Formats: sequence, C-alpha cells, structure tokens
Amino acid sequence: MAYNTTDFKGHFVVLQKIIMNILFCYKYRDGANYKQYNEIVFSNPLKKEIKEIELIIRKKLIDGLWFVADDWGIPNQFFKEYMWDNEIDHNWHEFDEIKETEKKVTEKNTIEDFIVIVHKTKLPW
Repeated sequence: MAYNTTDFKGHFVVLQKIIMNILFCYKYRDGANYKQYNEIVFSNPLKKEIKEIELIIRKKLIDGLWFVADDWGIPNQFFKEYMWDNEIDHNWHEFDEIKETEKKVTEKNTIEDFIVIVHKTKLPW
C-alpha cells in the first residue's frame, strides 16, 4: 500500500506503508482469578486491515470475551506449576487485544491462516 503526498518543497513523493506484523494478546484466568498472559505475533503478508481481523475474532468469541486456545491453534496458558483443579480451572482464555506491531513473528501460521481457523470455530451453543 503506498501513499502519495508532497514533501515540504512541493516535490511529489511516494511513502510506502510498512507491512506490519499482527500482535494477538490474550490471557488465562482461572476461577481463583489468577492470570497468565501471553502474546503471539503473526506475519501479515496480505496486509489485512486490523479492523477486519478484529471483527472476525470478535464474532467468534464466547460472550464477546472468551475462546478456547486449543480450538484456535494457539498455545494455552494453563498454569503448569500447579495440578489441574476442576473446581477453579477451565479451558477458556480471554481475548485482550490485537494490533499492528514491528515485533518479530513468533507463529508459523500467517494471520490469514489464523483467521481461517478462528472462522471455522463453532461456538458452544
């Protein structure tokens, strides 16, 4: 994507928009309200707009907030230091935000691959 503009002397210049990676932030919160945060970075080779990505994600969230990390193919954030406790543990994760970033890619899937996986997710009702 390029932007046309003029510089301070009136010369025509073309500014290139840098292809930004996509930062997906989420957390696991157990029933005792202990939290474990994570962020992952996807490449964005097709230059998907952040608003479009977020809209798709929000349509697939449980009650507008939660998702199952395993269903979306991303690392779960369960507390590995403690044994699973059926009274306070569950498999839902909370979506925090998604934004553009210059951080290094951490995922082998692109954001488009991730969106396809998210889009195929069935809500629990």
